Amino acid sequence: MKKNVLIIDDDEDSLTLLEDVLSYSNFNAKGIRQTNDIFDSINNFGADLILMDYILSGINGGELCHQVKTNSKTAHIPVVLISAYPRVLESLGKYGCDAFIAKPFDINYLTSCLNDCFHNISI
Repeated sequence: MKKNVLIIDDDEDSLTLLEDVLSYSNFNAKGIRQTNDIFDSINNFGADLILMDYILSGINGGELCHQVKTNSKTAHIPVVLISAYPRVLESLGKYGCDAFIAKPFDINYLTSCLNDCFHNISI
């Protein structure tokens, strides 16, 4: 059964690339550029995993991750943060994310990381 991966990235090119790569890699991928309510976005799509950029307009991905991980209804959902600025993440903490991928990334590494997240939890 395909897993649902919700992608949040405000860069249209990155979002399209991630949707295409994950769809080709046998995931159901849905990309959104922003979310006013992370919980509505998760519920409406039925997200099994969230892949989000750290640098977003408005709220950063780390804060969104923290919201997901501290809510009892969504804490079990793996969150993978991606960013071209890994040192920022190191200095601010990981916000409870399950994995971090630095941009630019290797496509095989990306899909392997997501699969590892699924194998480390029971969905």
